Amino acid sequence: MPEELETIETVAIHEEMARSYVNYAMSVIIARALPDVRDGLKPVQRRILYTMLQGGYTPDRARTKCAKICGDCSGDFHPHGQDVIYPTLVRMAQDFNMRYPLVDPQGNFGSIDGDPPAAMRYTEARASKIAMELLEDIDRETVDWVPNYLQTKNEPTVLPGKFPNLLCNGTSGIAVGMATNMPSHNLNEVVEAIKLRLSNPKCTVDDIMKVLPGPDFPTYGLIFGTRGIRSMYETGRGSIVMQAKTAIEQADGGKSTIVITEIPYQTSRKTIIEQIADIIKNKKHDSIADVSDYSDRHGTRIEVTIKRDGNPHRALNFLLKKTQLRTTFGAIMLSLVNGVPNVLPITLLLDEYIKHRKSVIERRTRYELNRALEDAHISEGYQIARANLDDVIKVIRNSEDPEEARRELVKRFGMTMFQANVILNMQLRRL
Repeated sequence: MPEELETIETVAIHEEMARSYVNYAMSVIIARALPDVRDGLKPVQRRILYTMLQGGYTPDRARTKCAKICGDCSGDFHPHGQDVIYPTLVRMAQDFNMRYPLVDPQGNFGSIDGDPPAAMRYTEARASKIAMELLEDIDRETVDWVPNYLQTKNEPTVLPGKFPNLLCNGTSGIAVGMATNMPSHNLNEVVEAIKLRLSNPKCTVDDIMKVLPGPDFPTYGLIFGTRGIRSMYETGRGSIVMQAKTAIEQADGGKSTIVITEIPYQTSRKTIIEQIADIIKNKKHDSIADVSDYSDRHGTRIEVTIKRDGNPHRALNFLLKKTQLRTTFGAIMLSLVNGVPNVLPITLLLDEYIKHRKSVIERRTRYELNRALEDAHISEGYQIARANLDDVIKVIRNSEDPEEARRELVKRFGMTMFQANVILNMQLRRL
């Protein structure tokens, strides 16, 4: 057998397929599709925000082209290409998808009606103010770092996460054999729940629901009942019934109008209008006469005209049943905990976030303490040099090289090597 073939190993194809697919599945689960329970971000989202911080695309500076941001992110951190990065960046900027957008956009970033965003070379963006709360203290050794895929830079494994992003913004993602679909919540209510959990670690779901009664979707609308919310909070899974906010108004000529001002999350005004128009066209309900869209970028207003002899309440019930004016949100509170996917109840989600923030604060405090001790140590060296200034200058001038000067400073004045280095690195006029 040729020498280069001696390492060839015969493997059954079904065994290799199974092993390779498991490796692929774990890569999708851990490195792409699921958020970390601590900062609520998927790797691509985390890399986009860190790229913005590194590039200076922050709220106190002008926005820059999205093509620049995506190119920097792709070149330094995310190996899957700009075609993956830009749609993620767009979604992070859409206020109808994110309860608290992490990207501050300028230009056409799509619409709630399903209109696509402009190409990345036309749009501009920067990190939002609340995104900076996620990044706060990242430069103070508060999180772990790993080399990027090029082995040229380091990237954070998680963000410090002062803003409780996972609960406030929710998330969705489809991995291999599992999926996550978490609803967004109101920041004030989430903060109250965290404070409650801190003061009473044994509090129950009932206690939490008094301050965190349920999700708060970006498109608002109504939630019917608490059974689905309670199930989600207790088990990590639940079915939440969402409904559009409607009102019945009297119109001219004895007619009535159903006015829709808020729609369920992840539904499209365009789709709802098309569904109502189809009902009118095919005469599926005799009372519904017309539908008009008066929505603009400031809000939703869809008017459904009911015939003079029609019953608006029955017509509304029919529309709720046959259109997306009433839909269901299937909640799955799945996230990565220590790199392992887990479906967690609300109590454990809060506990994991609190544990992460405690770790960040401890590491930040340790960093600041070490810096303070280092500054104090340097100041002590300055005091020694000041008290013996003429002798210190004489030692430095009479030494043949810096190494000899360093040894003499340590020997004669009791400095440490670190203090001696600081003194030697100073210009004479500063000394």
